Amino acid sequence: MKILMLCLGNICRSPLAEGILRSKLSNDHDIDSAGTIAMHESEKADKRSIKTADNHHIDISEHRSRPITSKDFDDFDRIYCMDLHNLEDAISMAKTKEHRRKVSLILDVLETGNDNEVPDPYWGEMSDFEKVYQMLDKACDIIAKDIKLNFKTN
Repeated sequence: MKILMLCLGNICRSPLAEGILRSKLSNDHDIDSAGTIAMHESEKADKRSIKTADNHHIDISEHRSRPITSKDFDDFDRIYCMDLHNLEDAISMAKTKEHRRKVSLILDVLETGNDNEVPDPYWGEMSDFEKVYQMLDKACDIIAKDIKLNFKTN
């Protein structure tokens, strides 16, 4: 199973989501993250994301930001977006119905239909990064359980 986490700059939310999901799955799964903009391309994750992940024994210090590409829609089975803007951007890039079906809001795994968004903590405090971590951790628990179930049956 190949999963892509998507946020705006790929330095705060999606690297956290990538690290959290990696920590819950074996290396048999390809987990990556990207951003809808290239503004931070090749930069490390935000120091506050790195610290928050580290507080939970997850190492994202080697992460490097990258923008999403059209090839990602072919390469990944699921693309989880952090907010509605990321979702809209991803859907606008999708060339086929199959590609569009791969794209969803990450928090929809918790409760669908409420436009559940992960807030961008970039302009916030460390406590905002921890709140984002907790939201993503809950969502990644469900995603990991689903992947483990489906991976065994395939």
